[in-house]
Amino acid sequence: MSKTVTTEPKRADQKPAMKEPITGHQLPKWSWVLFLAIGIGIAAGLLTLMETFSFAGSIALGVLVFLLLGFIVSAAVEGFRPAKDRLARYVVTSFFLLALLPLGSLLYEVVTRGAARFDWTFFTETQGNTHLMGVELGAMHAIVGTLMITALAFIISVPIGLFTAIYLVEYGASTKLASGIRFLVDVMTGIPSIVAGLFAYSLFSLILGPGTRSGFAGAIALTVLMIPTVVRSTEEMLKLVPNELREASYALGVPKYRTILKVVLPTSLAGIVTGVILAIARIIGETAPLLVTAGYFQLLNANPFSGPTSTLPVMVYQSLRTHGPRAEEMQMLGWTGALTLILLVMGLNLIGRLIAWKFAPKPGR
Repeated sequence: MSKTVTTEPKRADQKPAMKEPITGHQLPKWSWVLFLAIGIGIAAGLLTLMETFSFAGSIALGVLVFLLLGFIVSAAVEGFRPAKDRLARYVVTSFFLLALLPLGSLLYEVVTRGAARFDWTFFTETQGNTHLMGVELGAMHAIVGTLMITALAFIISVPIGLFTAIYLVEYGASTKLASGIRFLVDVMTGIPSIVAGLFAYSLFSLILGPGTRSGFAGAIALTVLMIPTVVRSTEEMLKLVPNELREASYALGVPKYRTILKVVLPTSLAGIVTGVILAIARIIGETAPLLVTAGYFQLLNANPFSGPTSTLPVMVYQSLRTHGPRAEEMQMLGWTGALTLILLVMGLNLIGRLIAWKFAPKPGR
């Protein structure tokens, strides 16, 4: 038996329904360009009339006028709700661009100043001939020292940090000892780098005598800074491993250590590698602890256990504060060293992302 559907006839005096503001008229996508141009123009005109014109001031005041103008026009055309949404989008984007300004300015300054000496001589010569005019100087000793000290810190820090995180998550998750370790790790995360340098310097001075400086002492200072980052990042990655994977492994009779080795660590390997790379990037540019522990040496010292060892951060600091007949050349060398540091950190991040992508768990079928 079929049902008949009756529809009420439309009255002649019935008015069409009003459109919701969110689905009503829309401003064109390029409207923000017009608002920004008008805002900067108004700001520049006001500052010119007040005889306080400046490019930075025009941009700052122009952004405020742009936000106000965009909200008013959007509220009039689109409605109040879309206007609030547009204002929020403009504010978030403005603060994002504001955060990028220092980074962009830094990269521009370092690249333009450091590219002049980014040549083969920079990577193959040392600063041993500073007293000779006409001889190009290089930073091979500092590059080798940086890589050597960072590698030593990596070799010491990663096993300690990794095993500590495994204990905190897998063995002593709710014990008082684990709570104490977490508290100490949090405290170590916030200590100034110079404190780590003074600790390593005092330790080696007590053992080997006052004034002892070596690359190994610098590596110990960097280890103090690196371990907390490795512990905290690894601990958080291990916590993200589902407990169902552990329980399934235990149900098959697999021992705990093999479960950690074959299930937990491979599942969280991508995050662990990322945390280690961030920890290396945290320490590779440290200056204060290395200035205290490793010292500064203008020749190549490939023995980390004897004598001062120069590093790129310390070389940059010493080069930029140099005075004398070759001050300009030394400052150019310092800027190139800063550029090399940035490239090293960038390369480490790319390697970390590649390793994380390679060893990340692949979704099953």
